[in-house]
Amino acid sequence: SQSSSIMMASIGEFDPLNTRVPATKIEVTVSLVVLYLQAVGTKEWREFGRTEVIDNTRNPDFVRKFVLDFFFEEKQNLRFDVLGINCLLSTLSPSKDFLGQTFCTLGEIIGSTGGRLERTLSGIPGKKCGVIILTAEELSNCRDIATMQLCANKLDKKDFFGKSDPFLVFYRSNEDGTFTICHKTEVIKNTLNPVWQPFTIPVRALCNGDYDRTVKVDVYDWDRDGSHDFIGEFTTSYRELSRGQNQFNVYEVLNPKKKGKKKKYINSGTVSAPTSPITACHFLCNPSQPTSLHYMSPYQMNAYAMALKAVGEIIQDYDSDKLFPAYGFGAKLPPDGKISHAFPLNGDNDNPNCVGIEGVLESYFQSLRAVQLYGPTNFAPVINKVANCAAEITDGSQYFVLLMITDGVISDMVQTKEAVVNAASLPLSIIIVGVGPAEFDAMEELDGDEVRVSSRGRLAERDIVQFVPFRDYIDRSGNQVLSMARLAKDVLAEIPDQLLSFMKSRGIEPRPALSSSPLPQLHRHI
Repeated sequence: SQSSSIMMASIGEFDPLNTRVPATKIEVTVSLVVLYLQAVGTKEWREFGRTEVIDNTRNPDFVRKFVLDFFFEEKQNLRFDVLGINCLLSTLSPSKDFLGQTFCTLGEIIGSTGGRLERTLSGIPGKKCGVIILTAEELSNCRDIATMQLCANKLDKKDFFGKSDPFLVFYRSNEDGTFTICHKTEVIKNTLNPVWQPFTIPVRALCNGDYDRTVKVDVYDWDRDGSHDFIGEFTTSYRELSRGQNQFNVYEVLNPKKKGKKKKYINSGTVSAPTSPITACHFLCNPSQPTSLHYMSPYQMNAYAMALKAVGEIIQDYDSDKLFPAYGFGAKLPPDGKISHAFPLNGDNDNPNCVGIEGVLESYFQSLRAVQLYGPTNFAPVINKVANCAAEITDGSQYFVLLMITDGVISDMVQTKEAVVNAASLPLSIIIVGVGPAEFDAMEELDGDEVRVSSRGRLAERDIVQFVPFRDYIDRSGNQVLSMARLAKDVLAEIPDQLLSFMKSRGIEPRPALSSSPLPQLHRHI
């Protein structure tokens, strides 16, 4: 498992302000987001946490993050409810208003481009509820906590009566060049030379443990109506902040608009850190967990190995050379940690073949020791890789069988359905064995027994996918041999008909049963 932090960057285009309140009453509207997680067994939605409350804005940018353990072998359903709380100051009676909601999985957020998912809010008939933007990033193992204090000097005066009411907003930079809010200071009233209170922040919240990552700081003048005035900004890094009071951490606050208009513009004040941040260090140990579906027990095979052995030992009898190209998907590969969704289990890109099912099992166990399992789980790359091989031999002399053993979560469902539809015209069958306790709704959709798989309005030419959940074949008495025999029987039941359907569709006749004319070979890509 990997720990991932869901960061709600912004929520926009919904208007919690009630403009119809009588002039004799003042109404303050604030908003928050509530996150719910769905229990696997009961399907019950349970509240996980709430953001802070932000007042008087239609585009709140929440600081509070939700830290979730991401298990790529599970389907983790999330629900986000946006609430507005209206308070009439004449009566001080708050009432909660439902402003909209959205549903998604944690895998969808992590699997989105740049870890950024934008969803339309719904739930109020006939009304546009706005948009919610969710971003996620894997947290580093850094457990450092920093305590720092900042002060400013000669900030711009923004208020007509009085001076300014300044506060700071910290943003950490993301890998795609965007910024995510991570901290706000308190407001210091009526001063151009504020000294903010010391605050404590996890270093991974500020820069995800990367001391040289850019940190952007905006300086604002607080306004009661929420339309805070922008004073200026500066960038730094945690490493610079850690150097103490010197020329490196006295920062000019710059306002790009003022700089563009005024030739003699110098800055809008300065911000400095009087002392170096105090850092407390914490260490994290991640031992192999026996609860993992990939756990290598010295006493028995895990579910992946059992499924592979059960199906592979039967189907290998139909292959002449007993060489099996074996791939893994969803892992960070050494030495640079690059994420791959179709890597050879034996580590050899030029020759991914393993000798027999025992060779595949050996490569699987070696791969577990070498790579870091990592979501999201994308099916399309490995399906397309095998489909490309099948597309080269369509004369009926060879037929390909792709055996996929997975946890049941598909992060690229749209691309996977398109890959299946494209592969349906090739000499290829796909066997999917789902392991673990997750829901297999996506797998059932790919198995076209009842409803043929379609993509972009195009139906699959034929049904090529057979799916079975491994848990249905676990013998209650603990007899693994019986469990694997039943699994293999049901998994392979549709292969003969699928092979015949391809041959008939191409008008390929059976060859004479002569010793000089070998039968078509089945090639397995596992």
